[in-house]
Amino acid sequence: MDKIRLGIIGLGRIGKIHMENLWRRPDVELVAASDPFLTAETERWAAGLGVRRLEKDSAAIVGDPDIDAVLICSPTDTHASLIAQAAACGKHIFCEKPVSLDVRETAKALEKVKQAGVKLQIGFNRRFDRNFRRIREHVLLGTIGTPHLVKITSRDPAPPSEAYIASSGGLFMDMMIHDFDLARYLTGSEVTEVYAQGAVLVDPVFARHGDVDTAIVTLKFESGAIGVIDNSRRAVYGYDQRVEVFERGGGQHGRGRVPRQAAAFLPRTLPGRLPRGARPVRRERAAR
Repeated sequence: MDKIRLGIIGLGRIGKIHMENLWRRPDVELVAASDPFLTAETERWAAGLGVRRLEKDSAAIVGDPDIDAVLICSPTDTHASLIAQAAACGKHIFCEKPVSLDVRETAKALEKVKQAGVKLQIGFNRRFDRNFRRIREHVLLGTIGTPHLVKITSRDPAPPSEAYIASSGGLFMDMMIHDFDLARYLTGSEVTEVYAQGAVLVDPVFARHGDVDTAIVTLKFESGAIGVIDNSRRAVYGYDQRVEVFERGGGQHGRGRVPRQAAAFLPRTLPGRLPRGARPVRRERAAR
C-alpha cells in the first residue's frame, strides 16, 4: 500500500489530536512534526507514535522533499504565510480554520495555492458528520424540496482558557465560523445578508478581550432562504450541536457527535396540500 507521507506543523491541542488520529491510519506515514516550544514530554509522546523527527522550525517541514503534504495546526496568525510557503514547495495542505483574520491575507494565500496547483483543505469537520451529510444529500436529491429555514445550534460545554480567548479572533471567527460553513454546505447557497447580536453572559473574561460568549446571527441566502445560528461558550449539560433544515416538502433534523442521529419528517400528501400528519423517519446510532 502506498502511504501518504505527512508533516505536522504545531503540536498544541489540535495538532496532537490530528497526529493521534493519523497514527491509526494504515495509509499514512508520519514523517516529521514541528513546534517552536517542544518539551521533553512532547518528544516522548511523539516517539510513542513513531514520529521519526521533531523540529522547532516549520521550514524544515515544508522544505522536506520526503513529505507529500502538511497539516498546519499552528496559531491563526501563522496560517496564511505557512500556506504560501507549503504551496511554493509543492506540498498539499490541510490547515485549521481560519486561514487568516484578514480577508486580504486569505485571498493572497488562496491565490498562492491556485498558482502552485496543490490541494488545500480547511478544517471544517462538520461537513463529514454522517448526520449532517445525510441532510445535505436530501437537499441535493430534492427529497423534501427547497430549503426555507435553517436553524443551527452550537454550544460548547465550557469556555476556553483566557490565553486562548486572547488570540482566538473572537466567537464569530473561532466558533461560529463552523456554523457559517455548515449553513452554506447544507443549503447549497451563498449568504447575502448577515445580522448579528452578541453579549457577555457566561464570563466577564470575554469582555476584557473585546469578545462575546453568547450570540445570535440571522442569515439571508441567495436562494431566498433564511437562517438562524445560536452560539454559547458554555452549556452545562455538555456539548450541543443541532441542525434543522425546514423545506417545502418537510424537514430534516440532525445532531452531531453523540448520540448520532438524523430524522426526516416527510408529508404523506402531495406538495401544496395541507398534510394531516407527518411520517417520521428516524435513524439512531448509539455511541461506540
